[in-house]
Amino acid sequence: MQGRSTLPWRLGFALLAATMLAGTATGRDFKATQPIARMDYWQERQIAIAKALEDQAALPSYRLVFIGDSITDFWLLGDNPWVAGQRNGRAVWDESFSGADPAYKALNIGISGDRTEHILHRLLPKVSGGLGELDAPALDPDYVIIMAGINNSYGAEQPAADSIFAGVMAIVDAVHARKPGARIVLQSLLPSNEEARNRDIVRPINERLADIIARPPYAGFVRFLDLYPAFVDAKGAQIQSYFNDALHPNEAGYRRWRDRLMRALSQDRALHPRKPG
Repeated sequence: MQGRSTLPWRLGFALLAATMLAGTATGRDFKATQPIARMDYWQERQIAIAKALEDQAALPSYRLVFIGDSITDFWLLGDNPWVAGQRNGRAVWDESFSGADPAYKALNIGISGDRTEHILHRLLPKVSGGLGELDAPALDPDYVIIMAGINNSYGAEQPAADSIFAGVMAIVDAVHARKPGARIVLQSLLPSNEEARNRDIVRPINERLADIIARPPYAGFVRFLDLYPAFVDAKGAQIQSYFNDALHPNEAGYRRWRDRLMRALSQDRALHPRKPG
């Protein structure tokens, strides 16, 4: 009887040991065989941003700060870590914003998946319960560059265009309150590959943003950069060769964006040179 009762246990142990050794049996160390605590990409980005903001010696060197969601965040990605064969904006970022020209050295605090309310929480001062990502006095950029709102068009708070417009303008107000000496470049939403979304949400929001930014008080400290026309064809459809998918630019798209942004910054610097000190 004893032999019969121990046999299943011994067999089970042998099978377990064989399973645990499966990775080494193939001669490869698969990440899939290793116990790793889960950390989502957005959490990794939030930690990286917090570390960058702790570097008090580096903060004064940033002349630009980019704020937004994945479309901003993915300036920092080269090969797409989720889809083989896709490339994002890292090479373009390194060419223009990594510090080769100190006047355009930039800090990117975009986080994939963020809606406007999440960005607002990150900008909210720590004393008010937020993350305080613009709290540091040493972070004193010439420009804060914003693109936000498209994530709010999914599972949208209704009316969608109204809620997203209000959220984007709340970000503009929050940035100006935290960094009143910086000029703001508010960028339009990029086209999606869905005409209904473009017609009902994206284009109306862009039109409203352009209108309000052209009037006081925003005209005094914000420049609106309409990127939408550069990413659609003569029929108004998204130029897919500039995108990896329905929303995210590929390397060519980031280059096209960079060229228009750099032109706008150069023009704005000529019109609004920053006063020393």
